[in-house]
Amino acid sequence: MINAAVVGLGWWGQKIVADLANSEHVRVVLGVDVAKSARERGAEHGIRVATSLDEALADEAVDAVILCTPHRLHGEQIVAAARADKHVFCEKPLTTNGREARAAIAAVQAAGVQLGIGHERRFEPAVQQLREMCRSGEVGTPLVFEGNFSQDKFLDLPGDNWRLSTADAPVGPLSATGIHMVDLAIAVFGRPVEVWARLGIHATTFENGDTLTITMGFENGRTAMITAILTTPFVGRVTVLGSKAWVEIRDRNHPELPRGWDVTTVHRGAEPKTVFFPPHPSVRENIEAFARAAAGEKPYPVLYEEMLYNVDAFEAITRSAHSGLVERVGGSS
Repeated sequence: MINAAVVGLGWWGQKIVADLANSEHVRVVLGVDVAKSARERGAEHGIRVATSLDEALADEAVDAVILCTPHRLHGEQIVAAARADKHVFCEKPLTTNGREARAAIAAVQAAGVQLGIGHERRFEPAVQQLREMCRSGEVGTPLVFEGNFSQDKFLDLPGDNWRLSTADAPVGPLSATGIHMVDLAIAVFGRPVEVWARLGIHATTFENGDTLTITMGFENGRTAMITAILTTPFVGRVTVLGSKAWVEIRDRNHPELPRGWDVTTVHRGAEPKTVFFPPHPSVRENIEAFARAAAGEKPYPVLYEEMLYNVDAFEAITRSAHSGLVERVGGSS
């Protein structure tokens, strides 16, 4: 069991505190937020509260910090946590550019602490089965990845919320939802080498966009096509098209309150087969996997190399969304 501080007690930070309430591997002992109202909500969970990351890093009762803070702060906060000898779990994206991501990973490696990342989609049983089908050759050669993760949860946010800011979230649909699809494409195809993205403001006044489409090319010649929209009612879909079969995962609800997944598989010459996967606490399982790695029990399943692939892709997608051009992944880092 490790003791953790949740830094950032907004929407997702509150969910994490609640999800870990009965964990056998992580105990939340401190909640941190600059806003009094957020600290009051955290205190309702029976945890101590503080106003700054520095307080958490100086607290000897805290083994790890869980960062649910604005994206632009992640890099410096990871480095600070590592220097304080704290394990650190960071919500996605790890950072918004490759330079900061490399500095963050170098810091945790130098300190000998564990780094985790909030890509909980990897921990969904349906996704794990899909990845195994790709590894084992059951789908033949995986050829194309298609992903759509859209939601309308931001429509009620005030205009000055950091999630709608071009400074804090330069491509809104990417950091909100699309980055999960980017990560899953990397989990299937490996290292991306180029991207083309189109970002638009078509149905809202969000300054950082409401509609994003991405085409990603990988070093093995494969392609991913990803969509993320911040005004469409929730829809989540992942499809891998292979040379012998295709598999589609459809979410029944947002990961905040999972209701399970419908998985359809079609093998050549066979009828479609759809199986229901019941709800699973993938957010908690991800953080528990991080905690077990921090305790030296079991390696964390998301490699640092994959985290860098994701951040490099994030940076290239951001450049492409603003340039309108095909951008090389890693080209500016």
